Amino acid sequence: MADTQRPRHILSLSGGKDSAALAIYMRDRVPDMEYIFSDTRKELPETYQYLERIEDYLGKRVHRLNAELGFDHWYEVYGGMIPSNHRRWCTKMLKLKPFEQFVGDEPVLNYVGLRADEDRSGYISHKANITPVYPFKDDGLKLLDIQDILMSSGVGMPPYTDWGRTRSGCYFCFYQQKIEWVRLKDAHPALFEEAKKYERPYEASGNVFTWTSGESLAELEKPERVQRIRDEHEKRKQQAIVRGANLTLEQVFAGTAEEDDVEGGDACAICTI
Repeated sequence: MADTQRPRHILSLSGGKDSAALAIYMRDRVPDMEYIFSDTRKELPETYQYLERIEDYLGKRVHRLNAELGFDHWYEVYGGMIPSNHRRWCTKMLKLKPFEQFVGDEPVLNYVGLRADEDRSGYISHKANITPVYPFKDDGLKLLDIQDILMSSGVGMPPYTDWGRTRSGCYFCFYQQKIEWVRLKDAHPALFEEAKKYERPYEASGNVFTWTSGESLAELEKPERVQRIRDEHEKRKQQAIVRGANLTLEQVFAGTAEEDDVEGGDACAICTI
């Protein structure tokens, strides 16, 4: 019989740089670490490629959750209602619940890749048997340290950053900046078209929900709108560079969001760390 008093060590990978760097950082420190990834089945192709690269380095398989159920299942359960900042059923049903079901009632140490230079929360569970651990915060590691871990290991940065995506998550994540939607259309036009198909009338009310605030993807992709988004982003990026002494590298790269650029707030930490 297993010793139920000995905690399991679990590290959740999002496909982002911080959790990837944490997996590398902890590989030799906790040999019995379990690595998991909650697969929505709507991740970017580059995310799946990155997970394979991480697995090669770890020499261990990353356990995929949601093997049977993905985004489309829950999208239909919720009547075709697109998730948003105010109705984040995707985080609850595709990230939090699968993780807690995987953990069960055994004591668990959950390793989270929050950095020492961040002021936000990671995964927060109400289950008493789950204890979060923050090695980067405890050891004082910041963004440059994480980048060094990734580059020196050979794993590198997530490949979606090559075309301007700033974080992991579903390809149609509603937390994307509008410039990222433009870049998605450039890099993966077929995925952009798939995202458009979800913008249909919600059967309960007839209202049409859109991925971005106050604008459908059909409107966003019009050439004149695309050019305006590109121009505004470049302007914000240059302004961010001028203020660079007070910004992280990520903020300089992304620029400062325009008033209607994102639906609001920070992206779900469990999806992006």
